[in-house]
Amino acid sequence: MSDANILVIDDEENIRMTLQKTLSKQGYEVETALNGEDGLEKARKSEPDLILLDLKLPGLSGLEVLEKLEDHPASVIMITGYGSVETAVKSMKSGAIDYLRKPFSPDEIREVVSEVLQRRKLEPREPEKSDYETCIELAKKMINEKKFEQAEDYLEAALASDPSTGEPFNLLGVILEMRGETTEALKKYRAALALDPSYKPAEQNIERATQFDYSPEGIKLDEETEADTGDKN
Repeated sequence: MSDANILVIDDEENIRMTLQKTLSKQGYEVETALNGEDGLEKARKSEPDLILLDLKLPGLSGLEVLEKLEDHPASVIMITGYGSVETAVKSMKSGAIDYLRKPFSPDEIREVVSEVLQRRKLEPREPEKSDYETCIELAKKMINEKKFEQAEDYLEAALASDPSTGEPFNLLGVILEMRGETTEALKKYRAALALDPSYKPAEQNIERATQFDYSPEGIKLDEETEADTGDKN
C-alpha cells in the first residue's frame, strides 16, 4: 500500500518525469498534470495527500491554482526557480508549506517531501514530552497557523532539550518579527548566529530585517520555508 498519494502539476515534461520516478521509488502513488486546469480536475477527483505545484504554468498560474485549492486538504509544495519574495509570501498565505527550488536533486526531492508528509501527521502534544526535532517541527506548524503562543512553548522545550543550536532562536525571532517586534527579533537572530555562525536562515533574516526599506516579507523559517507574515497589502 502506498504511503501517500502525490500529485505533480508542472508543464515541463522532464520535471514531471523526474519527480514521478523519484517519488514512485519511495513507495508513493504519483499522478501528474501538465497545467493548472488539468491539475485542479485531478486534485478534486483523486484527493492527493500532497501536491507539488509549479509556480509558473500556462493558463492558470501556480498561485491561481493554489487559491482554488484553498479548501483542499492536501499539503502543497511550490516548485520555483525564480520566485520573488512577494510571490513566496503570497504562496504561504494561500496554503503552501514548503518550496522545492530548481534545479533540485533526487535527494532534495525525497527530503522535502518526507518532511512535509511527516509534519502533516504530527498532532499537538505536551512540549515537555516531545523530543527536540518534534518540538521544532510542531513549532513550524504552529507558526504557519499563526498560533504563536503554542509555537513558543515548543521552542522553549526544544531549547531545554538542546540549548546549543541556533534554529530555536531563529524561530523565536520569526515570531517576534511577525508580531512587529523587530528589535527583539534581531537579538534572537544574532543569538542563533552566535551559536552557529554558518546558520543561513538567521543570517538572511538579519540581512533582510536591517535593510533601509524594511519589510517583514520573506521571513525564513529554515533553508526552504518562508513564513506567512499576515500582511494583506
